[in-house]
Amino acid sequence: MRERRPYLANLTTQTLQSLLTGPTPPVVLVPVGSVEPHGPHLPLGTDTIIGDAVAERAAALLYARGTVALVGPGVPYGVTRFAEGFAGAVTVTEAALVAFLRAVIDGYLAAGFGHVCLVSNHLEPAHDAAVRASIEGFAQGRASVASPLSRRWARTLTAEFKSGACHAGRYETSIVLAAAPDTVDRARMDALPALGISLSDGIRQGKTSFLAMGITDAYTGAPAEATAEEGRDSIERLATMVVGEVEDGLAAKARESDASRSP
Repeated sequence: MRERRPYLANLTTQTLQSLLTGPTPPVVLVPVGSVEPHGPHLPLGTDTIIGDAVAERAAALLYARGTVALVGPGVPYGVTRFAEGFAGAVTVTEAALVAFLRAVIDGYLAAGFGHVCLVSNHLEPAHDAAVRASIEGFAQGRASVASPLSRRWARTLTAEFKSGACHAGRYETSIVLAAAPDTVDRARMDALPALGISLSDGIRQGKTSFLAMGITDAYTGAPAEATAEEGRDSIERLATMVVGEVEDGLAAKARESDASRSP
């Protein structure tokens, strides 16, 4: 195989055309993030940074397994109502996000890509539901969503993630330390006390904002315990999630193709 160039935006039209006319249409991975506060120590683009890092690693894993995968430009906006009241909480409506993502998927499929995977690491329930709704109606195996909110993948992640006390805590801070260390305010990170407020518990109780849950600094969890080593491990686990969703989609597409050719 030739040397990998995973970022779609960096390719020339001629290079992309050679991939699209190859024996197997390439896959495109599209990170879907948010503009949202992540404590006093992480950037507003944390969810998009995580998505980019995960998609890049997943593209490499897929390539090693014989599937050409490119990382498309990320979608940096999402449904972000839980962070209302904090500077930098920029939300879009569910309808706008669904319509936009559907148009992006349509565009890639019309251009000749074999599969589109939306890689979402913004964990607000309404956002996750909108991302999943955006792939409804496409032919079997043409589009998928890779999100750690799926029970199948959540159980593979860290103890803090599974506790629900994981917004800008040890889990996310570790990933950003691994993926974009210069964006982390380490002095503030080191000074933050651990908070055990579970987002999942708060959501089950009907609370609809960080402030209603008592999250007054836009983080919960233990950011001071974060390490780049843990972040690299989480990226690997999340990339495995993406590979799983893509390969499931490609297998479903192949089954449908075989069925359509059967007499």
